[in-house]
Amino acid sequence: MRIATPRVLAAALVVTAAVFTPAVTAGPAHAVAACGKKAGDKDSSTWHATAGGANMRSGSSTGCHINGLAARGDVLDYHCYTWGAWQGDQRYSWTYARNTRTGVEGWLRTDTLSDFGSDVYCGF
Repeated sequence: MRIATPRVLAAALVVTAAVFTPAVTAGPAHAVAACGKKAGDKDSSTWHATAGGANMRSGSSTGCHINGLAARGDVLDYHCYTWGAWQGDQRYSWTYARNTRTGVEGWLRTDTLSDFGSDVYCGF
């Protein structure tokens, strides 16, 4: 019995795809911090400075209200981090912090911070 060349090629592609395609498994769901969501101070590390200024928002989304601004040189007391919503194929982490100069608390996207924010997960 002779197998046609296109069938051999198709079978080889199916086997190759099965061998080299990683299994997709469901990981833990990361919920965003809804607008108005606050976070307790879980990060006991030292206080940190911001980058060149960043909006402090009421949730982990650019669609949430701006509570205040962390200006260049302001010192922040990091509480913890969580995730924001997907934006296309990217998802940013957000750190909840208190500005020690103004007392304002809020969420900052970690890529706006000079040290990329807290490394303690908020748990939500």
